[in-house]
Amino acid sequence: MPRTFKARPTTDFAKENLFNVLRSYIDFEEDSPQALDLFAGTGSITLELLSRGCSHVTAVELDNLHIRFIQQFLKALHAEQEATIIRADVLRFLRKTPMTYDFIFADPPYALPELCDIPNLIFREEDSSLSTLHTSLLKPDGLFVLEHGKVQDFSSHPHFVDHRAYGSVNFSFFK
Repeated sequence: MPRTFKARPTTDFAKENLFNVLRSYIDFEEDSPQALDLFAGTGSITLELLSRGCSHVTAVELDNLHIRFIQQFLKALHAEQEATIIRADVLRFLRKTPMTYDFIFADPPYALPELCDIPNLIFREEDSSLSTLHTSLLKPDGLFVLEHGKVQDFSSHPHFVDHRAYGSVNFSFFK
């Protein structure tokens, strides 16, 4: 990863443990899920999802340098057709997209002021005007995973189902 990157990639230890847990929720190879990677950063989660059997991954990232980096990897792996990279502010994207996904992963900056709003944006519970698009960005039986720091606690959210911590990396699971 270039030193000029502003991203904080998910650690290999946390990512390995995350995908071990995800196996109990998703059969990537049999289900061929469509996934959304929010705050894609280096694209490591996008690439991991593709390598595990996702039929398509949409990666949303705002930084052009990060997007070019992800595109280079996809090209090198001949996986350009299996992924769509969208240059956008994630919060605006969540408010406007009409798409639904089987799996959504979000790794926002831990200091993002709107971090705690992300589950509500996924489930479209923040604004009644969003319900005209879809009830949720998740397909039925879909799974949303939010990476966050130790400070946030989502256990009282109505869609919360699980929490895992690996050092300073925390994952909250929602259905």
